[in-house]
Amino acid sequence: MSKSVAKKIQAIRGMNDLLPSESPRWQFFEAKVRQLMHRYSFDEIRTPIVEQTALFARSIGEVTDIVEKEMYTFDDRNGDSLTLRPEGTASCVRAAMEHGLLHNQTQRLWYQGPMFRHERPQKGRYRQFHQVGVETYGFDGPDIDAEVILLSARLWQELGLLEHVTLELNSLGSSEARAAYRDKLVAYFEQHHDVLDDDSKRRLTSNPLRILDSKNPAMADMLNNAPQLMDHLDEESRTHFEQLKAMLDAAGIGYVVNPRLVRGLDYYCRTVFEWTTTALGSQGTVCAGGRYDGLVEQLGGKPTPAVGFAMGIERLILLLETLDLVPEEALGGCDVYLLPMDDNATIVALTLAEELRSELPTLRLQLHCGGGSFKSRMKKADKSNAPIAVLLGEDELAEQAVTLKFLREDRAQLRVSQAELAATLQHLVSH
Repeated sequence: MSKSVAKKIQAIRGMNDLLPSESPRWQFFEAKVRQLMHRYSFDEIRTPIVEQTALFARSIGEVTDIVEKEMYTFDDRNGDSLTLRPEGTASCVRAAMEHGLLHNQTQRLWYQGPMFRHERPQKGRYRQFHQVGVETYGFDGPDIDAEVILLSARLWQELGLLEHVTLELNSLGSSEARAAYRDKLVAYFEQHHDVLDDDSKRRLTSNPLRILDSKNPAMADMLNNAPQLMDHLDEESRTHFEQLKAMLDAAGIGYVVNPRLVRGLDYYCRTVFEWTTTALGSQGTVCAGGRYDGLVEQLGGKPTPAVGFAMGIERLILLLETLDLVPEEALGGCDVYLLPMDDNATIVALTLAEELRSELPTLRLQLHCGGGSFKSRMKKADKSNAPIAVLLGEDELAEQAVTLKFLREDRAQLRVSQAELAATLQHLVSH
C-alpha cells in the first residue's frame, strides 16, 4: 500500500503571514506611532484578542453588519459565547471599567494589534487585520476632539502623507436630536421606498442613518436630497462643532464638512471624522473616529465622555508603498557582515562580534555561520546587503587585525587592528 500524502496545511484565507521582506515597513510605521504617542503623553493599553460576545453585541449594536455577518464567534468548553475582537474600542472601555481607570480620572490611551472580521478579503482589507487606536476618557470639550485629530495629522505629516489625505468632519448631535432626525429620515426614505436597494430596506427599521453611507449610485440623487442631520442638531452640539472647527482652523488643518458621514457603529455621537485618500484608486478611509459619550454607560459604567479613532495598518502600509515613502535605510539589511575566512577564525570572529555589539549597540551586525568555501562565504556576505564585510583570515589572526572590504562602492580595502575596529566602523557606518 502506498502511503497517503498528507494534505498541505496553508494559512487561513484572509489571515496573512508577514514575511521578513515586508516587516521593515511595519517596524518603520510602528516606531513612528510609538514615538508620537509618547510625545502626546498617551499611555499604551493591551487587551486580550478574545472577549465575551455580549461586549461587542451591546457596544457595536445587534443590527450592524459587524455583529450580524462578520464576527468570529464560538462557544468555548464551558459553553460561553466568545468572539475574536472585531475592533478595539469596546475592549478598551471594558478594561478601563474593570480596572477602575475611569473613577474621577481622565485617560489618554492607545493600542495596536490584530482585529478579526469575516468579510471578503481584498487588497488592504483582510480577515485578520491590524489597527492602531486612540481612546480618551473624561474630557467633554471640543479641545480633546481637536487634539486627537491633530495627533493623526502630525502622523501623516511625519510619514509624508499629509498632502495625500483629506479630513472629513460631521456632527451626529445628541442622542435626543438624532432620534428626532431619525424619524424625519425614515419618513423621507419611506416616500422613496422604490429607490432603496435591499440592504437599505433592511436598514430602514434597524439603522436608517447607515443608509446615508450607501455607495449605490442608483440612490445617489435621492440621498443628496435627504434631510441633513446638521439642520437638526441641538444647540449644544452645534456650538461644540463650531468650536472644534475654529480650533482646527487655528491649527491650519484643512477639512471638508461631509453631512453624510455617519460612521458604522451605533455608539458614536457629536463629532465624527474620517481621513480619506484617493491615492489607492477609489476613495478609501485610512483613519476614522469620533465621540462616543454614551458607550461607558451602555456597558454598565457611569456616564463618561469619550473620543478616539482607529487606523488600519495594512491600508496605511499599502499607501506608504504605493507612494514610495518608506526610506531606503528603513528597509532592512545589515550594516556589517563579519566573515571568518576559514574555520580557524570562527572562535575569534564570534568573540569579536560580541565585543562590537557591546561597544556599538545600534550597529546591525551579521556573523557568518555555517562554514563553506571562501567563495560561498563571500556570496553570503554580498547577499546580506551589508555595505562592509569584516574579513578574518590567517594573516589577520596573526596580526590581531581585520580587513574591511567595501561591498557597495569602488574603494580600496582597509586593514585595521581589532582594537580600533569599533571606532572605525562607527565612523564609516554613521557616514
